[in-house]
Amino acid sequence: MDNDRPQGGWAEGLEFVPDPAAKSKALEEFATYLNPQKVRVMRAAGLDIIEAQRSGPWVWDLDGRRFLDCFTSAGSFNVGRRNPRVVAAAHAAVDRLDHGNFLLCSREKAGLAAKLAEITPGDLSCTMFGTGGGEAVDFAIKLARGSTGRPGIVSSVNGYHGHTGFALSAAGRGAFRQPFEPLMPGFVQVPFGDPDALADVVDDHTAAVLLEPIQGEGGIVMPPPDYLRAVRAACDRAGALLILDEIQTGLGRTGRWWAGEHFGVVPDIMTIAKSLGGSLVPISATVFTEELREFLIPNPFIHLSTFGGSDLACAVALEVIAVIEETGLVAHAAAMGDRLFAGLDSIAEAHPEVISDVRGLGLMAGIEYAEDSMGPRMSYHLARHGVLAIYSGNQPAVMRLMPSLVIEDAEVDFLLEALDRAIDDLESGAGPEESAPKRPRRRPTRPATATAG
Repeated sequence: MDNDRPQGGWAEGLEFVPDPAAKSKALEEFATYLNPQKVRVMRAAGLDIIEAQRSGPWVWDLDGRRFLDCFTSAGSFNVGRRNPRVVAAAHAAVDRLDHGNFLLCSREKAGLAAKLAEITPGDLSCTMFGTGGGEAVDFAIKLARGSTGRPGIVSSVNGYHGHTGFALSAAGRGAFRQPFEPLMPGFVQVPFGDPDALADVVDDHTAAVLLEPIQGEGGIVMPPPDYLRAVRAACDRAGALLILDEIQTGLGRTGRWWAGEHFGVVPDIMTIAKSLGGSLVPISATVFTEELREFLIPNPFIHLSTFGGSDLACAVALEVIAVIEETGLVAHAAAMGDRLFAGLDSIAEAHPEVISDVRGLGLMAGIEYAEDSMGPRMSYHLARHGVLAIYSGNQPAVMRLMPSLVIEDAEVDFLLEALDRAIDDLESGAGPEESAPKRPRRRPTRPATATAG
């Protein structure tokens, strides 16, 4: 079921003409002037794609092949690729705005910050804007240290919070940190999901605990049901702050606006990025309580970002939120997630020798294969069947499936069928130099369309 030609889903006003020669040139130039090893790795995984046409949950390679994008830049395209409303908002913003002078007050910043105060949980009501997730986490850590006067930051093993200064120090993977050590002092990592290990290190020197509600890069690792509430309690006992990194999990990804809602936990600080920009602009936000804003009153210029929360980006982000609200995208993600997980569970039951676990929430799914080598091999086989899916950097045996939230029933079924066929290819021994023999399909049971509650 290889997808040879693009079909359907064209973005209005755009014409796409496949150009394999241009693709070859782009890959050659990328290898020469950017990163040759990335080209080698992507080619080995069957993912040496040069993105051309983009629309909804789909992307077309410059050579003409169509892919259902289940990586979405680690969950950056919740409202779809080139969502028509978001594109129109961007055009309108460009017609009247630019980045804006970062040192002045801005109507666009004020409007987006007010909207974030409305949709974020609890007493979160104040915002500092940035351009990316690492910058949002950096400020969250600075705010925690500055407002508490304490140095300690506790994060989790296999956690991921970006590659910038403070954020890198909180990273739970040694390979990211070790080439740049010594990093910032005062950071400690504990096993994710172990409340006792966390309680042992949270004390009166701890400024904050920084966690993803669900570990993304770590392999879609779910917390035990009461874990985040235990973390919240440990922070409260010690007078420490809780920072939830909702950069991958937020804005409807898990079938709620914020993943922390599934666990009944409200943080003191929350970081948002990726999908806030609607796949068009870079923007991030660190949202925090009015109490913590007191630290900024005598220090109004202590954290600045030239392009953070630019007027253009804020206008686009406001439309992203409007699309999510007005189209019921959070409930839709929950319904499509029910359909996806029903199919994944069926496939896993039929192939226990390949799939050892299926986990996640909403449209944030993780498939754990029986061994590490299966992750890269399944990326290759899925690409042959029109699905762009990438195994986790921290856990190669785990593949993340994070399609755009605009995905529909037929596209969920397309993904499940492709996964079933890719497993057949894997089991047949097919590889980069050969095609799998035709075998009868073991189609998973398709659930009826889920109804969002």
